[in-house]
Amino acid sequence: MEGDQLCFPHLNTSCRRPQSSWSHKVLIFMVLTFISVLTTTLNLLVIISISHYKQLHSPTNLLLLSLAVSDFFVGFLMFFQILLIDGCWYLGDLMCDLYSTFDFIITSSSVGNMVLISADRYVAICDPLHYSSRVSVRGVSVCSGLCWICSVLYNGVLMRDYLKQPGQFKSCAGECVVVVDYVAGLADVFFSFIGPVSVIMVLYLRVFVVAVSQARVMRSQVAAQQSSVKVTVKKSELKAARTLGVVVVVFLLCLCPYFCVTLSGQDTLIDASSAAFVICLFYFNSCLNPLIYAFFYPWFRKSVRLIVTLQILKPGSCDTNMLQRDAKS
Repeated sequence: MEGDQLCFPHLNTSCRRPQSSWSHKVLIFMVLTFISVLTTTLNLLVIISISHYKQLHSPTNLLLLSLAVSDFFVGFLMFFQILLIDGCWYLGDLMCDLYSTFDFIITSSSVGNMVLISADRYVAICDPLHYSSRVSVRGVSVCSGLCWICSVLYNGVLMRDYLKQPGQFKSCAGECVVVVDYVAGLADVFFSFIGPVSVIMVLYLRVFVVAVSQARVMRSQVAAQQSSVKVTVKKSELKAARTLGVVVVVFLLCLCPYFCVTLSGQDTLIDASSAAFVICLFYFNSCLNPLIYAFFYPWFRKSVRLIVTLQILKPGSCDTNMLQRDAKS
């Protein structure tokens, strides 16, 4: 019985397994597996859709593509969380540090993509006349690439000591733990959470104010039946701002509990289940984004139908008119 409670029964330095019922482990396994498979599948559909169909190669959609890539990797990383259901890490110290580093990189890139999406909507709504000249496909591609490069470099520097000496802070065999010193932790919280979230909130607050005023102008113009009116934001841009606003709000709701726990410190947690809930909520956000696209974007629903029915394999399918419904509306 004593050996069954250890991660590695043949080692005196082995960690003890946390006490939990078999049914509880099975339930967590089923939930995490379902979320992981759904997250990777849905985001893979987004990646294929935007990458394959030429008509979807717009600056905004390229930002959604970059976000879908990070969300896809989040779904992939959840498989490692499944391995930790019984509380033991069996993949070694190096894999633990690589997993933690990759997790930090994906988190930083997701936050960076949200900042880019907010900036894109800010220019589209607040300065529509100069949007096409200021925001281009090439420029967005460069910004997305820089976002990923900066995320890799930043977290590589943050985790360099762990990668040089894997498992230096673990207390027993079978434990996967990362300890960041106080100064580095504060800097990480500022650059990965407080700073980006502040920028996102300021930009979208401005977008919301301008969008509301533009919507009022458009309604007044329609009521007056004016033939020549001053330039306003297009209806499609307002719809895109609303949709991406939902994405940003959901992202913040899922992200804030995770970083609030980080700021408060691990010792203030009620129990391990609360920590598991916060982590799962953070990961579940990556599954929600494609569902939001499916609800608001007709082109995504059409693309999924073409992919599932294998019409995407037909010659010339990349030139399919994916925005036909939007044009009719």
